[in-house]
This record gives sequence, structure tokens and C-alpha cells, in this order.
Amino acid sequence: MRPLWSLAIFFAVVFLGTALLAPWIYYLAGWIATLLPSLDSVARNPFHRYVNRCLLALALVSLWPLLRSMGMRSWADVGLGRAPRSWRLVSKGFSLGFASLACVALIAIAFGARHVRPDRAWTDIVGHLFQISLTAIVVAGWEEVFFRGALFGVLRKALTWSAALWVSSSIYALLHFFEPSPATEPVTWASGLTTLVKMMRGFGDLEKLAPGFLNLTLAGAILALAYQRSGSVYFSIGLHAGWVFWVKSYGYMTKQAGPINAWFWGSSRLIDGWLCFVILLAMFVLFARTKMLATESQISQDRAKEEADGVAGK
Repeated sequence: MRPLWSLAIFFAVVFLGTALLAPWIYYLAGWIATLLPSLDSVARNPFHRYVNRCLLALALVSLWPLLRSMGMRSWADVGLGRAPRSWRLVSKGFSLGFASLACVALIAIAFGARHVRPDRAWTDIVGHLFQISLTAIVVAGWEEVFFRGALFGVLRKALTWSAALWVSSSIYALLHFFEPSPATEPVTWASGLTTLVKMMRGFGDLEKLAPGFLNLTLAGAILALAYQRSGSVYFSIGLHAGWVFWVKSYGYMTKQAGPINAWFWGSSRLIDGWLCFVILLAMFVLFARTKMLATESQISQDRAKEEADGVAGK
């Protein structure tokens, strides 16, 4: 049970630390802006952004002791070991991620739910694609190392890998389901806690919870399964980057075509509709049934593990 206790302490430190630290960072930024007026624009950022940055910073700082406590002390332990075909795995993953959400986008356009924006200049499009490509790689790399390499990796030490897959994917969806919550009151020492609570208001909206939260959970499960099968996060990084590319570009390149059923087609975020759920579910079934990316030794290990679990259950 040690991994579960370590994870509980990790999340307590990150969330409670953020709630307590964010107001002080907010006030510190305001004080520095009085001394350096050139930083005034930074100090004017809404408080919820300080909360988001504190969450990320504390997660990064706390990740190292968490992994050390679990005996995970090398890059290979979080899925970044040497792989002779690592770039090939990244490119294959990106191609699949790009193609899967391209299907969602093209179906929505074909049925008239979205229109391609004609007002985008080619120079703006090229600049946007370059920026989004960099963002996709950075975001995918960090999140795959954290959620699959670290979180999923730690949970596998306490649970069966299939149980760890769904638990880690649910946490992944939960953290991505937070919504920005602009402060409507003066920032006080307790504002960090109230902001974190308000950021979870999406869980009270059924149309956001289903399929939005389900889609994120399913996406996390696909990424974790890819890591389990391949033994590294390289394919997952590429797959995730392909998804991020579309999520960040869909609203920029298309616009809603009049009143539509956004619950089915999704909004400009692309991944919050039932159409996307169907595509993701098909991908998950494909990965689960065909054991894509698995080596023979990994398949044998999975079978031996499943047989051992069955014997233990009896």
C-alpha cells in the first residue's frame, strides 16, 4: 500500500500547497510590479492563472521525491529509456492521433455542423501551425511522463496494471476537467481554496460530465494502454501530440455553422462531444483487442500476470 500512501501525500502537498501559496505569489507579483512597471502586465493576470501555475510548479517539484520513494530513479523507470525506434514510435503515434481527431473534424464539416473559416491568411495559418506544433510536443511530453510514466507507473506497483490504467486515467480526466474561475472578490489567503473548488463546477453539469469527462478518461486509458504495450511513452507522446494539435487548431480553423447539437458534435474544443467518444472508443477497442505495439515478451508477461491474478482470486 506504500505507493497509494505516497500518491495521497503527493496530491495533498500539491493541492493544499497551491491553495496556500497562490495568494502569496499573486501579492508578490503585484509588489514586484510596483518596483518594475514593465512587469505590470504579468501582475495583471487573473488569479486563477496563478492557481494553475502553482499547481504545475508544485507538481514538478514534488514529482522527484515521489518517484524516489518508489525506487524509480532513472529515465527508463518513467518510460524514457533508450529505444532504437523511439522517433519512429513518436511519428507513428502522432499520425494515429492526428488521423483519429481528423475523422471527428471531417465528419462534423461534412454534415454541416462546422465550416472552414475563410478569413484566415496563409501567413497566419503557418505561424499558428508552427506555434501549435511546439505546444503539442511540449504538452504531450510533460503530461505523458507525469501521467503515464510516473502516475500510472506508481499505481502499477500497488494495483494490477488494468486497475492502475483506469485509476490513473480518471485522475488525468479529473485534473483536465478543471475550468477557469475568474475571481469576483478581492484575493485573500483563502482564495486559492475557493478557486480550486469553483474550478470543479463542471461536475455539476451533466452535458459537460458526459461525454466530456468520459472522453478524457478514455483518452487517458488509450495512452496508458499504449505505454503498457510498448514499454515506453514515446508512442503515447506522439499520439497525445496529434490530439493536442487538433484540439488547439479546430476552433482556429473552423467555426460553428448555426445552431447545432453541440452535445453530439462537440464545441470548438472538438473532444467534448459524443462523436469524439465513438472514435476514441473504437481506438480503445482496437488497442485492447489487437495488443498493438506489444512485444512477444510483454504479451507473455501480461498473460502470466493475468493467470496469476486469476489464481490469487480463486
